[in-house]
Amino acid sequence: MSGFDLFIGIDYSGAEAPTSRLKELQVYAAKPGGLPEPVKTPAIASFLASGSKNPQSVPRYWTRSEIAHWLIGLAKDGIRFFVGIDHGFSFPESYFKRYGLKTWSQFLDDFARYWPTDQDHVYVDFVRDGMLARDGGPPPGARVGRTNEFRLCERWTSSAKSVFQLDGQGTVGKSTHAGIPWVKHIRDAAGDHVHFWPFDGWQPPAGRAAIAEVYPSIFRNRYARESRSADEHDAYAVARWLSESAARGTLDHYFNPPLTPDERRVARLEGWIVGVV
Repeated sequence: MSGFDLFIGIDYSGAEAPTSRLKELQVYAAKPGGLPEPVKTPAIASFLASGSKNPQSVPRYWTRSEIAHWLIGLAKDGIRFFVGIDHGFSFPESYFKRYGLKTWSQFLDDFARYWPTDQDHVYVDFVRDGMLARDGGPPPGARVGRTNEFRLCERWTSSAKSVFQLDGQGTVGKSTHAGIPWVKHIRDAAGDHVHFWPFDGWQPPAGRAAIAEVYPSIFRNRYARESRSADEHDAYAVARWLSESAARGTLDHYFNPPLTPDERRVARLEGWIVGVV
């Protein structure tokens, strides 16, 4: 697959609120044929224009809200990017059956209603603890899963954890619960400019940007870490692997994992991880 203008790796975090600046949120981007570079937050330009001399107030870290709106802006500007983000975009088929959900679009609407983690000052734990219910928000436990529930793509890896595992080192549960409402936000705002793989189809069409789930541990050891932090290196590794795969002409291979027709049906609900074949 060729034709992408930019390859972006995002190391995500579900900590704190969507307006919180988190050092764990890292964004790297590579142009075709180039090496990934860290992407500065959009707020830095405003900071520099303000003329402030206080180094402590430099907005060097991203927020989840900024990442979503930055991607929407790129898409509307016609930039054909490929983004890999390290959190789940959906849940196991068992969750769909439990709550009577038929499609991924229906899942996104339903999840954002019960886990409004895209709202300012809302932590994932606020929803878990029922703090929002006091103000008419969702009650705790209205939409939950079990840590022994896995998506098909997770069962195809050696170490991926359940999207319902919200505590512990190396889990993506909080990132997933914080990130899915932003997936819906990007999809609603960017419309046909963005292809969410594989939910919108296994082959991203020409002319569209693409966003997919990644698992950085698949790629991180291929590249020397140098002076990057662990989070920086994960974002770097994703961007570099996507760029190199495009240059080699192998992305089509990863866009079409060897699944049976029924497995493809399940994956169109649950999602898939780019690079898992």
